[in-house]
Amino acid sequence: MTTPRTMFDKIWDAHVVQARADGTALLYVDRHMAHEGSHHAFRDLAARGLGVRRPRQNFATADHYVPTTGRRAADAASPEIAGMIETFDRNMAVTGITAFPLGDPRQGIVHVIGPELGITLPGLVIACGDSHTSTHGAFGAFAFGIGQSEMTHVLATQTLWQTRPKTMRISVTGRLAAGVSAKDVILAIIARVGAGGAVEHVIEYAGATIRAQGLEARLTICNMSIEAGARAGMIAPDDAVYTYLEGRDFAPRGALFAQAVAAWRHLPSDPGAAFDREVALDVAGLAPMVTWGTSPEDGVAITERVPDPDTLAGADERESARRALDYMGLVPGTPLEGLAIDRVFIGSCTNARLSDLRAAAAVLRGSRARVPVLVVPGSTAVKRQAEAEGLDRVFIAAGCDWREAGCSMCVGMNGDLVAAGERCVSTSNRNFPGRQGKGARTHLASPAMAAAAAVTGRLTDVRRLLGGA
Repeated sequence: MTTPRTMFDKIWDAHVVQARADGTALLYVDRHMAHEGSHHAFRDLAARGLGVRRPRQNFATADHYVPTTGRRAADAASPEIAGMIETFDRNMAVTGITAFPLGDPRQGIVHVIGPELGITLPGLVIACGDSHTSTHGAFGAFAFGIGQSEMTHVLATQTLWQTRPKTMRISVTGRLAAGVSAKDVILAIIARVGAGGAVEHVIEYAGATIRAQGLEARLTICNMSIEAGARAGMIAPDDAVYTYLEGRDFAPRGALFAQAVAAWRHLPSDPGAAFDREVALDVAGLAPMVTWGTSPEDGVAITERVPDPDTLAGADERESARRALDYMGLVPGTPLEGLAIDRVFIGSCTNARLSDLRAAAAVLRGSRARVPVLVVPGSTAVKRQAEAEGLDRVFIAAGCDWREAGCSMCVGMNGDLVAAGERCVSTSNRNFPGRQGKGARTHLASPAMAAAAAVTGRLTDVRRLLGGA
């Protein structure tokens, strides 16, 4: 009898090219994705006289720095950024990598277009020069972020040296209430395990609640695995994944697809497989979440108050909380609901897919935003689909700024920024000081919660607007 294996074990073992005695292994990388910020790796490649080993297994898109007000490099926030976008186009032309530049109907945020185009497939090892590559694990892939030197190695060899991480299974049960979404679930998980709680681990999300989530919700959950310190996040593939992928641009076709599905069905963790750590979470009573501090782990229910640092256990925790409150301009004991905000951002690789835009539009429909709202779809395809459904008209009627696809205000590299001292409710994934602009104060929340804040001008329990709590 064979020893039961986890899904991660199966994928790792199938990709080891060479193993060392120290526990590191040379892994074969099935698909590598790059963006316009990856120019250092291509420059290094050229300087060393190296070519791209497997161009057909590499993909690239312009997303991090691209303008959301136009589709030309000339629309960029600065000449330097325009030059970076033009360099991206030249690098792709020289290397023969399949690319989705500005103006391409397939362009978008790398972690949104991967699944959309069938680049993301179950059982693959996927690498990308962006920490939120864990997103792709929602389809049963081992996907992780890499640095520029590692990117050069992948481009030149289609392999990468890695240390085998430990495994953690987070089992989520309980039916989510109306107004509570996958973003609330992952914020609750991070608050539970902490920003460093999953360091050196790959998380497999399991349980009835995870299985009940739609594919885009699963992508949201895996996207923020890195915010708990994990190397990657994964969810076992199922029929919903296989149905979604069939016919996608870069997915197998015909008989090859049927063969692939047959292989993918063996990927889920075996009954009795051992994990290095197990965590269980019941979300039946979960309320919409919002962050109060400068880390995704600083998430609490909208019904709660800003915590008092003096109640925290460790001296380091207390000092960290005090610094966060000082930066955020908050006082312990302040109710979160009702806190005035200055602007709203709906977008990012976490929450800019069609279901996210639908959730935000459902709250905004027939209302008028009281603060500036920037809505940035995750891909050109999402933008087209949203406009076909009339979601753009809902946003525009509410006074929102409807833009082109890109990372935008999530990271603020393209000029879409929050002003110093302003309080922004954001559907993105990170809220550290300066993330959305120098001195910007970010509260992470779901698309529905962000829309509720837009309508009221304050942090608001969206369930009140939906006729719930």
